[in-house]
Amino acid sequence: MSASVTLLILASCLFAVGIYIMMQRNLTRILLGFLLVGNGVNIFIFLMSGRPGDAPITPANGDASGLADPVPQAFILTAIVINFGITAFLLALIYRSWWLAQLGEDGDTVSSDQDDDDENSAQVFEQSHDEDDAIQEALDASDDEDNNPLHEPGPNTGPIGTVGRISTEGRDPS
Repeated sequence: MSASVTLLILASCLFAVGIYIMMQRNLTRILLGFLLVGNGVNIFIFLMSGRPGDAPITPANGDASGLADPVPQAFILTAIVINFGITAFLLALIYRSWWLAQLGEDGDTVSSDQDDDDENSAQVFEQSHDEDDAIQEALDASDDEDNNPLHEPGPNTGPIGTVGRISTEGRDPS
């Protein structure tokens, strides 16, 4: 098995620089270092796969001696996907950290002004609850009047109600 010296040096440099950058406390540098180490790992997997060969499709005669091993390629593809997912997560952390830094010393803690707003909201909610109770009592009282047999409807009210009754005043009965 012969490995390319150039690729070996390149992968070693990516590892060294990536680890050096990751040792610093800045999240952006940690992300860059992680990307460099991830690419170094991919190159090492490529180097360990052996000599290049033909496409991994079995020929018609069944001779598979000159074919490339597809497993390292699958490993590299999986490593790229995992590297992409972790990069997206680190970018989200960096954005959240930047957002919290923009808010100042308090960060995303609840201020006392917001507590006052919450108390006002609670009072408004209580008042609306009292109004809902008063409306419900009025509706219950009107239901009791409709169900009371002693209650006689007025001249313009009937079983349909005031809206559905047609006034006949002023018309000729014939």
